[in-house]
Amino acid sequence: MQPEWIFYDGACGFCHRWIRFVLAIDRKGQAFRFAPRTGETFSAMIPPVIRESLPPSIVVLATDGLVLTRSAAVLHTLKRLGGAWKLIALVGSIVPSRQLDLLYGMVARVRHRIFRAPEALCPVVAPELMKRFAP
Repeated sequence: MQPEWIFYDGACGFCHRWIRFVLAIDRKGQAFRFAPRTGETFSAMIPPVIRESLPPSIVVLATDGLVLTRSAAVLHTLKRLGGAWKLIALVGSIVPSRQLDLLYGMVARVRHRIFRAPEALCPVVAPELMKRFAP
């Protein structure tokens, strides 16, 4: 399995929690690598024309080159994590994406008020996990 990329808002506490959740499930580090949306890796891997049109959301760059955002990115991540998370993604995919994106947007609007802003762009993780992060 070739790792895919999750790009996240480095100033968002909720995003940091999401990344730590993915790290906890993907213990071997086979599914994902991570970088902030404001970093060099994001700029190098996502073409400017696509970057300019992206909503404020996590972004998944799939191995096939597909760029996913909002609920599609979340469902794809859960599916790729496998196990019960894949089942949750399959159930979630029954709900129309428009409704899921509406829910995603509601959470996104309040995330900075609910979750304290992190002190650094990368989530606080064990040193051995830092190799999964890029600038």
